[in-house]
Amino acid sequence: MLHGSVSDTPIALFLDIDGTLLEIAATPAAVRVPASLNELLGYAATQESGAVALISGRSLTDIDRLFFPHRFMAAGQHGLERRNHTGHIWRLAVATEQLDVARDALVRFVAQHPRLLLEDKGRSVALHYRNAPQLEEAVYAEMQALLPALQPGFQLRVGKCVLELTPAGCSKRTAIEAFMVEPPFAGRVPVFIGDDVTDEDGFIAVNALGGYSVRVGAASETVAHLKLDNVAAVINWLRQRYSPNAARRA
Repeated sequence: MLHGSVSDTPIALFLDIDGTLLEIAATPAAVRVPASLNELLGYAATQESGAVALISGRSLTDIDRLFFPHRFMAAGQHGLERRNHTGHIWRLAVATEQLDVARDALVRFVAQHPRLLLEDKGRSVALHYRNAPQLEEAVYAEMQALLPALQPGFQLRVGKCVLELTPAGCSKRTAIEAFMVEPPFAGRVPVFIGDDVTDEDGFIAVNALGGYSVRVGAASETVAHLKLDNVAAVINWLRQRYSPNAARRA
């Protein structure tokens, strides 16, 4: 439970997107953000003096598309890119040509298995098997086979029905830590809500900073200290804390 745990003191609110704010869809492009949620996040940012950021595996471009017309502070591609309070975008320098061979191999692999989805983010590539769960082992084998040629510059991230080759040296942890030494986040108590194993690094950062880590849904192992059952519970907590006419309570 989260209610009664997070105090009314000013917080720095970090939110994962898919599986946390939004139900996971068949494909990343199929997700839509309700106007009511967009409005609620705007209220949250106002009430926390701007200290709200989206922390996602999606790119910043995709995040802005989803939440238009808002341009929230955000970290995309698991911390590979980050937009701060001034609007400045920081991106990790990546030798993207290293990915070319892996990218070409994955294009051929997906051509053989059309129900798979290859998501090319430029600096990283993700292979989704949500629509072909029977191919899970084959996807793991393919991605594992590509990894050695990319190391030590890249790593393999495992998510819900997705595996992703991403640059090493960045994570949701590094993104949250970077935000927390900058305005308007510095000096506030961090709260990070996420649903996936890729959020565990973020939970570690928040725990080390004396904040509140919140795992959404069932998890056999997590370092998060608190739990919300599902996306609906996350939205309910946000409404109770931030809706214009709601009593301010956690």
